[in-house]
Amino acid sequence: MSTHAAVATDEQLLPEVIAAVRIAGARLRERFDIDTRSADLNEIVTAIHANDAAVLDLLRAPLEAARPGAGWAEDELAGGALPAGEWWVTDPAEGNINHVHGMTEWAVTATLVRDNEPVLTVVYLPLSHDIYTAIRGQGAYLNGTRLRTSAKTRLDSALVGTGQAKPGETRDTFLRIGRTVTAMLDKALVTRVSVPATLQLIQVAAGRMDVFWQHSDVRSGLVAGALLVTEAGGTVTDIAGNPWTTASPDFLAATPTLHAAAVEVLTEALR
Repeated sequence: MSTHAAVATDEQLLPEVIAAVRIAGARLRERFDIDTRSADLNEIVTAIHANDAAVLDLLRAPLEAARPGAGWAEDELAGGALPAGEWWVTDPAEGNINHVHGMTEWAVTATLVRDNEPVLTVVYLPLSHDIYTAIRGQGAYLNGTRLRTSAKTRLDSALVGTGQAKPGETRDTFLRIGRTVTAMLDKALVTRVSVPATLQLIQVAAGRMDVFWQHSDVRSGLVAGALLVTEAGGTVTDIAGNPWTTASPDFLAATPTLHAAAVEVLTEALR
């Protein structure tokens, strides 16, 4: 997975990634039905796996062809650091649980991670055809328009959010979520709890939301948003305020003027 095998710059690669997520997104859009209803857990799991199976190859084949030698992170729910080199971290149906319940908050994501740093990302919302893109050091964009995080300076005017990263989290994680949500309900203007993470992080990058945190290290839900928020001028760390990496146990993204306040509220809640 050496970066020396790269045949294109990140700038040259971006249009190919956009094309790949558009094709995958079109297939996922064809499979969407706002009136769909799953009766039980088995139906939900079957529908989720069917979406992944229908879309994955449409995403994987062109990305691997565009970046020969880059690895492919197989498990979209995995966390922790990757081996050195370049890796594709994708989610062919980010927010799959919403899709199979007839809800509209879902996307297709593809992020190139180089030596555990996201360097290029595309998040495609197939229902609205919105494309969020970022290349490290070159800014974040929505449909070609530059994104900026919000200019809010007070937490009591902030729209903040968090959510459950995946089914089957530990009881300790649920307790931490509960404690920090309660703390933010007390300090922020509005606290949103929803999934998936990427769909909240694009709002932070666009300046519509102000803070997002998560008690998890699931890579596929964080790397795209981490790059978008950073390139939009935001601050990305762990909850304690330390620099965030793919090995970090938790995650915080905020507009810079609210980051310190968010760290204070969250760390105090966890003491």
